[in-house]
Amino acid sequence: MNPKRIFVTGASGCIGHYLTEALIRETNHELYLLVRNPEKLKVDLTSRPGIEVLQGDMQGIERFQPLLETVNAVVLAATAWGGTRETYDINVVKTLRLMDMLDPEACEQIIYFSTASILDRNLELLKQAGQIGTEYIRSKYQCYSRLSRVRLASRITTLFPTLVFGGDRQKPYSHITAGLPEILKWIWLIRFFQAEGSFHFIHARDIAQIVLHLIENPPEPSRPFVLGNPAISINRAVEQMCAAVGKQIYVRLPLTPWLTDFFINLFRIQMSSWDRFCLEHRDFSYQDAVNPAAFDLPVEYGSLTEIIKRTE
Repeated sequence: MNPKRIFVTGASGCIGHYLTEALIRETNHELYLLVRNPEKLKVDLTSRPGIEVLQGDMQGIERFQPLLETVNAVVLAATAWGGTRETYDINVVKTLRLMDMLDPEACEQIIYFSTASILDRNLELLKQAGQIGTEYIRSKYQCYSRLSRVRLASRITTLFPTLVFGGDRQKPYSHITAGLPEILKWIWLIRFFQAEGSFHFIHARDIAQIVLHLIENPPEPSRPFVLGNPAISINRAVEQMCAAVGKQIYVRLPLTPWLTDFFINLFRIQMSSWDRFCLEHRDFSYQDAVNPAAFDLPVEYGSLTEIIKRTE
């Protein structure tokens, strides 16, 4: 297969590191990696030819238009997490602007990273995400709602990651992995309670394998994918975390709403409207969520126990 010219944003992030590493090791594609700070990109850029690091960011994406007009595929993993004036500009305005700069004669595929937080379980837009979501979630909601107006809309594959784990000594930790030590610090107490609800999770390494597959096998017609291992209950998740750290579960009490509020007040936890919504709507499972097995690929991180034990 002839090598493609692939433009990647967000290469220095958690998912970006795993994806870039896989693209370098497992393909011969020409790679153009857009990063704000090249020193944060901890992958071997000398292992083969055809890799070019572009120092810049999404706010200055227009200066890369001549290159963008020649690429065959783009992977848009860059994001602003909120708390800055540029969040909307990066996650919405500049992302859409980049898509519009692509040449329909050259670009075969756009792989765009959103978040499953903006969807309901039927994969429809969740109105609360657009109304009370965090700055990051609202911007992703706004961008996705406008994708149908992009010139190459029919070539966009949108990925909606669920809870993402990943990171090691050479790769930045995802937000949830960075918070694992704090969760595990309280597992001795958490194990005594049970709660309704379920969710999906997936490791960044498994996400990278899915993206590589989609680059080589663009879906026809293009379609969105929620990325996640099969849904797991909150209670089962606690069991897997306890197994990873060697804690026994002897008895479990129902975590009732009043008891939940008691702990929130006791630990002085600040709750936003979005936090409260998520607390009250604990079923975050989605129809047809996929992991590598959906593409006949091996799943490297299928359980929380495995993720915790393999996290450095």
